[in-house]
Amino acid sequence: MSPMSSSSVSVRSATEVNADIRDLWQRSGECLSPQDEAEYQRLLVEWAAATAGGSRTAV
Repeated sequence: MSPMSSSSVSVRSATEVNADIRDLWQRSGECLSPQDEAEYQRLLVEWAAATAGGSRTAV
């Protein structure tokens, strides 16, 4: 079982989460407040969970 709690597991696609991340950066004027930083970190965890099951290609 994953060490992440079930509340942090993504049910949204990586594309949806990425859109929220982009929106957060745009709304913040690209300078995150402590509250925005906490939201950003939560979104990164959600995005990572959403991309974990996808196939990866070599660069």
